[in-house]
Amino acid sequence: MRDFSADHRWLSINTATVRKQRGIDLPLPDILEACARRGIRAISPWRDQVHAAGLATVSKLVKTHGFELSGYCRGGMFPAADAAGLKAARDDNRRALDEACELNAACLVLVVGGLPGALDGQAAHKDIALARNQVTDGIAELLEYARAQAMPLAIEPLHPMYAADRACINTLEQALDVCDLLDPVSAASTAGPRALGVAVDIYHTWWDPKLQAQIARAGEQQRVLAFHVCDWLTPTTDLLNDRGMMGDGVIDIPRIRSWVEDAGFAGYSEVEIFSTNNWWQRDCAEVLDTCIARHRSAV
Repeated sequence: MRDFSADHRWLSINTATVRKQRGIDLPLPDILEACARRGIRAISPWRDQVHAAGLATVSKLVKTHGFELSGYCRGGMFPAADAAGLKAARDDNRRALDEACELNAACLVLVVGGLPGALDGQAAHKDIALARNQVTDGIAELLEYARAQAMPLAIEPLHPMYAADRACINTLEQALDVCDLLDPVSAASTAGPRALGVAVDIYHTWWDPKLQAQIARAGEQQRVLAFHVCDWLTPTTDLLNDRGMMGDGVIDIPRIRSWVEDAGFAGYSEVEIFSTNNWWQRDCAEVLDTCIARHRSAV
């Protein structure tokens, strides 16, 4: 396993981690400048932050500072209640992929969606099997476009508590089953990164008794495209926006990283923390400095 204790060469900052400073939205250019000052080499920006700053502006800053993108957040949200909704999702995902290409991201992360309307508080139906079928169909369609653009797609399974509203793919095993279905491994396709793979976010997957075996399975097929870190607090006061800084919770992060690296992943550990009442109430400088310190000591 790589030694992170001496530097933060392999640290990436998901820009949601510092999207707010003392509760106020922090512009993405300010976040990028703060990262650059600290020698942080990689980022993973969110689309809404990119849109607010302007894609051309962000692209220029990425090039100016020499940032790499460990991923681009995010595509997905495929299910819909009607044909118009399905088309809108398809079109938006193609735009997301184009943006990822412009920023030279390592992958487009897919948060696949759940029951249509549930995220807004009123699900259109209760048929989660239908939602999963729509997810598979949506990824299949996007995959052809992604292959043509040479942009890998990374399915991110989310914790089962999000099955209704954010992602009906909830385990690494489910995600890899979709990968096997849509992007089967053959003797002619074993070299190099996969067109379709997974993002392993330990906040969503740490609890899974099959996690080690499924990470190994992903490694055999070269499907680990991204690795996201934070911590699970006890108690957790908000299941969406109370993620912990690495080392403050109950996840054995180094053990899971060892599994991921044993599977062949040699990329960035991407810090992704949503924290309304803690880290989003602090100065960006303090948060980034803490991320650097904890990346060395707790990841």
